[in-house]
Amino acid sequence: MRINRVLVLTAAAALIVALAAGVLAADYPTRPIRIINYVAPGGLMDVTTRKFTEVAAKYTNAVFVVENRTGAGGLVGMEYVLNQPADGYTIFAPTMSVVIQVVATRSDVDRYIWGFEWTSMLMKDPECIITNSKLPINTWEDVVADAKAKGGRQIWVGPSTGGNDHLMAMKVWDKAGIMATWIPYESGPAAMAALMGGQGVAYVGNPADIMGRPDLKIAAVSSAERLPQFPDAPTFRELGIEGLDEESMWRGFCVKKGTPPEAVQWLQNLVDQVTNDPEWRQFFENQAIEVVHYKTDRFTDIVRQNLEDAEKYFRQFGIIQ
Repeated sequence: MRINRVLVLTAAAALIVALAAGVLAADYPTRPIRIINYVAPGGLMDVTTRKFTEVAAKYTNAVFVVENRTGAGGLVGMEYVLNQPADGYTIFAPTMSVVIQVVATRSDVDRYIWGFEWTSMLMKDPECIITNSKLPINTWEDVVADAKAKGGRQIWVGPSTGGNDHLMAMKVWDKAGIMATWIPYESGPAAMAALMGGQGVAYVGNPADIMGRPDLKIAAVSSAERLPQFPDAPTFRELGIEGLDEESMWRGFCVKKGTPPEAVQWLQNLVDQVTNDPEWRQFFENQAIEVVHYKTDRFTDIVRQNLEDAEKYFRQFGIIQ
């Protein structure tokens, strides 16, 4: 009799848990879901999240609220989300840059990286080397020859020290066997203005950066094949440099660790629908951005590789000790 009672109680407890999960799955979401951006209004991730909510409205009646909490390269936004309940109602919108920033600032990786579940990677924006076509040094061959002649005094420009683009520059220097000096600017547009003013030889960015800037050109792009949108831009592999085919700025969503699996599944199902939406795909593919949906396991592996690369190159080039 005692054994039967234990079995009955165990079964009852399991049923209660299952019913509770079913209620959550059926009811979620019951209130607005906040998406927290670490960039200011108008930034690339801000544009991405607002476009996501616009397209998602075709597939759900859920209410999304986009909030911008800037500062410390993304750490302010991450800290804010980590201080909220793990209930699925607060989503963080990261890019690769925030992962790199955690390494560059020697912040707590266990908290700021592994305190999140990396639920959905939305896209890959290929990294590229951009030059000023009006300057004598504008092809990749020109850049390499000039860098070797100057012995490290060649100027490359980009946003911030220790960011994603700076990391890409280090990878390129390492793979190409050259060295240059990185001059950081407060933003990408400011760095591009410096390049257009002849204050540097190369800018590290993404293909869409040259749109509307006829003086700029892509000297080399990180892609397995030439981009259809920029057919004149050679790939690193074409230029004889191996190991730089998959370098990109990704953007995605993550939630605080411990968020109910049903909420995570709901979000991923919605992202699947948005990913396949023609409006969403066209909006980004026109900018040479690859639209993807990598879920938790694959996305987590990419984040882990980003951490390892940042640690390796920042130590190699003296950014961190």
